[in-house]
Amino acid sequence: MRVLYLITARGGSKGIERKNLQEIAGIPLVGFKAISARRSKYCSRLIISTDSAEIQESARSYGVDVPFTRPAELATDTATSVDVVLHAIDYIENETDEQYDAVMLLEPPTPFARHIDYDSAVELMMRRQANVVVGVREMEVNSVFVGPLDQQGRITSIIDKIQATGPTQRQAVDKEYTMNAALYLLRWDFFRKHKAITLDRENTYGYVMDRFHSADINEPVDLAWARFLAESRTVDISYWTQYT
Repeated sequence: MRVLYLITARGGSKGIERKNLQEIAGIPLVGFKAISARRSKYCSRLIISTDSAEIQESARSYGVDVPFTRPAELATDTATSVDVVLHAIDYIENETDEQYDAVMLLEPPTPFARHIDYDSAVELMMRRQANVVVGVREMEVNSVFVGPLDQQGRITSIIDKIQATGPTQRQAVDKEYTMNAALYLLRWDFFRKHKAITLDRENTYGYVMDRFHSADINEPVDLAWARFLAESRTVDISYWTQYT
């Protein structure tokens, strides 16, 4: 299976200045994605879509191809990942003679995904004939115990769900999962046609990752947490540092 690995990293960021270039153990977030992707046996080509010359330079130093500069209109807060991936697909189809079966969207703020995660996602796609495979992690709190406050601040909706679930059932609620932003594997022709990630409810699968390798950096506290995971060796940072 031929897969285009696509790192997406715009220069601007609201929560953390120069977020995609922030470092953990001396490696920028964009470098984490590059190192893992290059170790994947299914990575036919690794490119980056960015509007930032500084990010382009950093990516090149980790062996990433920089075939184009992302247009300014696709580097705003309102630009979607779908639009960014479609722009990259357009470039490949219009400017090269390369052909791919799928595109692996990789976002630097989830730095701890490894090549085994990417390889397993591709193998899941092949095994299930999936159109989409996304990284997921288990939720710490089941949705039985989650809900909105009403206008007076009461937790009525939560109590209703708890009461509807018997005491025995509450001890054995099913595990629940959420997308962790670590990887999005999209079958090329399906995505090109439908221009959506969360569309095919029958052929979209989750690849389960643990909570630590699912760390997602959006605010300064998230970056501090990721650095703690590395410093405490909760995440084995040598996976990346030995390849720099």
